[in-house]
Amino acid sequence: MAKITNPPRSKKAEAWVKQETREQIVRYKKIEKAMNVELASQRDVWFVEFEQRIQKRGFNVHADIRRKIKPEEIYKKPKRKTKVVF
Repeated sequence: MAKITNPPRSKKAEAWVKQETREQIVRYKKIEKAMNVELASQRDVWFVEFEQRIQKRGFNVHADIRRKIKPEEIYKKPKRKTKVVF
């Protein structure tokens, strides 16, 4: 099996990688906050709308065949918070 080696980086390249990593962490935290904090109440509305839609209109099982979901088939909302993983 061939041994894998990483080529050496210049100090400039290493500094760039560290800067990019810091910027990506900041972007990730903004996205995570938007998804898990700012959109949390709207997401609950989306869940309710989706559950109503699949009970009323149904969803496509195959091609143009639709199946309506009965109210007793809808899962109960879990007690934990909904967390979006990005």
